[in-house]
Amino acid sequence: MKKLKSLIQKGVTPIIKKLPPKFLNNLAIGLPDKSAQWSIGIYTGKFFFDLSPPTGGKNPVLTRQDVSDVWAGFVADPFMIQVKQIWYMFFEVFNNQTCKGEIGLATSNDAKHWQYQQIILAEPFHLSYPYVFEWMNEYYMIPESYQANSVRLYKASKFPTQWNFLGSLLAGSVFLDASIFRHADKWWLFAETNPEHKWDTLRLYYAEELLGPWSEHPQSPIVIGNAHIARPAGRVLVMGDKIIRFTQDCNPEYGTQVRAFEIDDLTLTSYSEREIQSNPILAPTKMGWNGSGMHHIDPHRLEDGQWIACVDGRVKY
Repeated sequence: MKKLKSLIQKGVTPIIKKLPPKFLNNLAIGLPDKSAQWSIGIYTGKFFFDLSPPTGGKNPVLTRQDVSDVWAGFVADPFMIQVKQIWYMFFEVFNNQTCKGEIGLATSNDAKHWQYQQIILAEPFHLSYPYVFEWMNEYYMIPESYQANSVRLYKASKFPTQWNFLGSLLAGSVFLDASIFRHADKWWLFAETNPEHKWDTLRLYYAEELLGPWSEHPQSPIVIGNAHIARPAGRVLVMGDKIIRFTQDCNPEYGTQVRAFEIDDLTLTSYSEREIQSNPILAPTKMGWNGSGMHHIDPHRLEDGQWIACVDGRVKY
């Protein structure tokens, strides 16, 4: 983040900042750092671990060029949810003007063709990874807010555009890409917590109620010193007794590919997992919009049994 902010401040004049977002977002490069040119795509398949671009589909489905209300450096970290036959996607928009992430919204009738709407959440600190979910007919979001040293919970007062801060689930440390899920009548939450941003330490927390109090699992951290499998990479899947967590492979560099683990045992005292055989489930294609890296997935099972997922990718220069 500091590197991006420095590059932008050095390369931007006051005149450039005054140009309209529609013009700025059609410039060839969103950021001076070419390694951070992220965009969003859609993958489909018969299984969550065997997804690929749909036949005849167009990827990416969202880029910085689609953003109309802020000067965008990139779009990434997509999460989607279907409400009354409409798909809503929430994702990070890196705002070049403020040098921080904000949460954008796009909508779709089929989850394959998307229309950008607007920024729906911005704070004085960086936001990304907008983990949106439904509980008891209400809609909630946990965006990453590591600069606030907390895991912050928001609730929609008017879905999908108005969100109110309810409180912090965890505080006092760095929490990256907090990923929440419901299992065995309890709430569980993964977060990467290395304060040096080495992306190699995964902790697990649990609570009886959504707002807590939250406690750290006795076997946490469940990953120490391994940047291949520590940082969360999207929605945790709960399919009956089967629980799947996705993880970014951040070695040799951040956002290389996505791997998946099946959790074999999860109680208040025990935890075990195993890597699925199909790994990596997302990998760079060495060309095009996702040529040099992929680091996020949000899979959803459709009524016909097929799977669809929003993913992100980094272009190769």
